[in-house]
Amino acid sequence: MKNDNKTLKFKTNINCGGCVAQVKQILDDAEGICHWDVDTDNQDKVLSVYSQGITEEEVIQQVTGAGFKIQLLNQ
Repeated sequence: MKNDNKTLKFKTNINCGGCVAQVKQILDDAEGICHWDVDTDNQDKVLSVYSQGITEEEVIQQVTGAGFKIQLLNQ
């Protein structure tokens, strides 16, 4: 795992409070995440993950495992 803290941004299909609730437990329990949020008002449903070591690939695995689509946003 990397040691650098950074913000990772992803385009998702997490589009409502119910969807956020489905990923909440997974992302809350994931090692290496300081904080996260989903902008459901944005057309890309942007998931921002404030990383303390988790990689983009690990976040993608967690979210797809919960049944959602996710792709890294070019920043």
